[in-house]
Amino acid sequence: MTLITGFMGSPRKGGNTDMLLDALFVEAAAHGAETEGISLAGRDITPCIECGGCDETGVCVLNDGMTPLYEKIEASDVVVLASPIFFYNITASTQALVERSQACWVGKYRLKRGPLGGKMRKGVFLSLGATQGKLLFDGVLRVVRYFFDAIDATFEGALLYRGIEERGAILRHPTAIKEARTLGAFLAEGKDLSGVEGLFRP
Repeated sequence: MTLITGFMGSPRKGGNTDMLLDALFVEAAAHGAETEGISLAGRDITPCIECGGCDETGVCVLNDGMTPLYEKIEASDVVVLASPIFFYNITASTQALVERSQACWVGKYRLKRGPLGGKMRKGVFLSLGATQGKLLFDGVLRVVRYFFDAIDATFEGALLYRGIEERGAILRHPTAIKEARTLGAFLAEGKDLSGVEGLFRP
């Protein structure tokens, strides 16, 4: 059974990002996957303090809300990172998760420990923003790419939507929910994601 873990970075519970991730989960579960959503908002995750404590072990020395999430990532077959865009960036709670993957990076590149949990996984990104800016997602896509690399996930693609602001606006988008559901089904069944309409492929 495919285990899909979604990290929800929006501080607005039940908002547009939440709805998009939920649509993916519903269809993935209907196609046999096990899903778990983890809200990052309000979770005590200290950003990386660059202390070097993980340099010899690949294990972060900070003990907080991030500590159990390392095991969640290791167990996952698919990691979904979901965040709205705030000032052309992912949210602060999402960024804290990304920064704390430094310990994973050390384990991979300095200590040569092999893939987390002994396996590679897939990574997908869900995001939306209020503006129609042409460069809205350019910066965050680089951040997400390197996050997935650190946690031994191949960056398979992203669903990205502009002009989504007020609560529930994602439901009025002509294709977003359908695309998220299709993505969930494809992930659950291990299909080639090139068949998912609207998916940005890195």
